[in-house]
Amino acid sequence: MEPVRPDYGGAWVGALLPWLLGGSAPPWLPAAARDAERVVLLVLDGLGQHALDRYGDRLPELSAMAGTTLTTVAPSTTAAALTSITTGLPPAGHGVVGYRMRVAGEVLNVLGWQTTGRHRGPDPAVVQPQHPFGGCDVPVVTREEFRTSGFTAAHLRDVPFVGWRVPSTLVEHVRRLSAERRLVYAYYDGVDKVAHEFGLTTGFFTAELAAADRLVGELRDVLPPEAALVVTADHGQLDVGPDDVVGLDALDGAVAAYSGESRFRSLHARTGAAGDLLAAAREHFGDCAWVFARDQLFDEGWLGPGATATVRGRMGDVVLAAHDGVAFADPGEDRENALLGRHGSLTPDEMIVPLLSAPGRA
Repeated sequence: MEPVRPDYGGAWVGALLPWLLGGSAPPWLPAAARDAERVVLLVLDGLGQHALDRYGDRLPELSAMAGTTLTTVAPSTTAAALTSITTGLPPAGHGVVGYRMRVAGEVLNVLGWQTTGRHRGPDPAVVQPQHPFGGCDVPVVTREEFRTSGFTAAHLRDVPFVGWRVPSTLVEHVRRLSAERRLVYAYYDGVDKVAHEFGLTTGFFTAELAAADRLVGELRDVLPPEAALVVTADHGQLDVGPDDVVGLDALDGAVAAYSGESRFRSLHARTGAAGDLLAAAREHFGDCAWVFARDQLFDEGWLGPGATATVRGRMGDVVLAAHDGVAFADPGEDRENALLGRHGSLTPDEMIVPLLSAPGRA
């Protein structure tokens, strides 16, 4: 298997923003979106194209929409991808290079915005200084519980925040806002949550896909025909259960800290041990993962252009990007080991996401 390279110069999730803000429409954009007077962009967290291909016959609303596919970012994870969607920049440019990354000598959990030892993280505007939506006043409809989070401040700073607690209120907020605004951004995280807890082959997952499909239909029902609903995702995922977690004991002597995620494990070397760590990682795990040195990741453009020395330092000296159905353990992050659905690496299941559009039908 070859890794999927993010298409930062073409059809990728961050390329939507210039068009959404009034720029020319890219040629791969669905016609319903290209011709719309108003747009609602709905991000369905965790909805990879693989899930649509597998269960599309049970998803009448999503299956009826016209569309194509996009690549997400590397690593294929929520923190990096959502920040790319809202800033239009690749991870190297905005600086959020994973779910957990090393900032000022500590490992920052980006979604929880806590560092090692559960301390409050640094100023989000310093970690990620780019303004979302180009500084434009775009209303965001997302979970109310995210209102005061550090990650919200990092990727949705200073935008009109409209919180929802149940999906029905998401729909009503979008209906009201879309009557006044040319662009509304909405976010729903149910697919990702259910996949993490129950995996992708259970009745729980198909029930959640059906719920997300109904949400799409309800949104189309409250939008007028001159408005378009555009649906995409931040990443896909695949089943990797606790029995498939691989320990990294063989590397412990050369590792000072672990970050990243279980399928894109970032290894920070002890002083002077980067070369030895890379060699050991290739020896022990080269059969089940793409093994990257940090400079290779950035110099070859896997995280896009524009990385400063500070941003480069947030990534480990060595990265294990799983291509087999395995996950790499972090001794300090036991909660990861219980997940069933996972993402972060460069396989098609994780990297390829849908881009769908259809007009409203109110």
